[in-house]
Amino acid sequence: MSLFNKLFYTDYKDGFFSDNRSLQRLLIVEAALVEAQSDMGIIPRSAAESIMQRCHMDYIDTERLKKDIPLGGNAVIPLVKQLIESVESSSTEASRYVHLGATSQDIIDTALVLGLREAYTILDKQIRVLAKILADLAASHKETVMIGRTLLQHAKPITFGLKVANWLQALLDAYAGFAGSRHRILKIQMGGAVGSGNAFLNRGVRKRLSEILELEYSIPWQTNRVPIAEWVTGLSIISGVLGKIAKDIALQMQTEVGEVTEGRAPGKGGSSAMPHKRNPVTCAAITANAHRIPHLAASVISGMTQEHERSIGLWHSEWEVVENITELTLGSLDKSIQLIGSLEIHPEHMMENIEKTRGLVYAEHVSLALAPKIGRRSANEWVEQACRTARESDRGLKEIVNESEHSLKNLEALFSADESIRCCEEIVSEILENYENQL
Repeated sequence: MSLFNKLFYTDYKDGFFSDNRSLQRLLIVEAALVEAQSDMGIIPRSAAESIMQRCHMDYIDTERLKKDIPLGGNAVIPLVKQLIESVESSSTEASRYVHLGATSQDIIDTALVLGLREAYTILDKQIRVLAKILADLAASHKETVMIGRTLLQHAKPITFGLKVANWLQALLDAYAGFAGSRHRILKIQMGGAVGSGNAFLNRGVRKRLSEILELEYSIPWQTNRVPIAEWVTGLSIISGVLGKIAKDIALQMQTEVGEVTEGRAPGKGGSSAMPHKRNPVTCAAITANAHRIPHLAASVISGMTQEHERSIGLWHSEWEVVENITELTLGSLDKSIQLIGSLEIHPEHMMENIEKTRGLVYAEHVSLALAPKIGRRSANEWVEQACRTARESDRGLKEIVNESEHSLKNLEALFSADESIRCCEEIVSEILENYENQL
């Protein structure tokens, strides 16, 4: 999939979960384990220092490791074998303490969490950047009138600022859930063969290990996959929010609508057959990611039904999927920042679209104005008939109402967008206040 790295992912893709960085995180956990055990007086300090010195990729043959992984079923078994050989070359005594008391899953899960912590830092930063861009856009367009749509049909006027503010609120909601689960996800996993601990992995060692790695302390969670499920679920929700924004923009970019346009760039959005096209290519990439991620996450969630104290295949199925979901979400965030940051707004087309129904979008105003006089139900039925008459006679609704037996004050005001958007600015202000309080 390297051809599509720049389309669906971001620049982090090339190194974030690269082989070297992933393997180095495994070695970081191995080094932290012996440091914790020596700090607790369980193994000699000299042995720990010898092992820690060798916990670096300079001492690992990656190609040999890749060949050996299928034999052990995971990366840690051949990695520990090489690490022991490397330590043994300088200290036979120290080599006895490598990986002491731990199991492969302890190292793999904790190393994965270290990777997720790196990702969390970037995700947090990118979400804040995007939220700021959305907040600024909502504030600058809080009075820009456009048509609101329900079931893809013209409903009633709103403001573009309200639409953007609603995108912002969705992002804030998604972020709140994701950030709230941080302490439940970014924690050590160290339990030994069956998660019961042992003399080399007692509570003291686990607590010291969590301090060294700067992760939350935790009891072992080998087949309790809630932390990983929470991670992928949180990213699925974030990607869903980004996909909704991208889809709204793509719909607003339709030729017949023309309310917004993706920012220009040389060669961007063209067609191989139609030179006039300006396609929503960034929207397409974000939408594609939003479609893919929940299905990938489903494989993690369905894998929560793990057998006994270590699963056969279900835990293994997480490894690449969790990394892929993380990278795709980072890609979507990066592209969303580009999309919103360079978005071209066309207020004149927004106003033109409001006028397309010749006043039908103000039908609710008329109905509410009539209700005190003839009752809510009768008013609704009368306005429905007036709308049909307007369509069939190809006339404006205001003209039909004006010719009717019903005398309505402030008819001009009823057929003005001002009535519809009266509360929009208030809601935008509330959402912007939420943003200020949360981020």
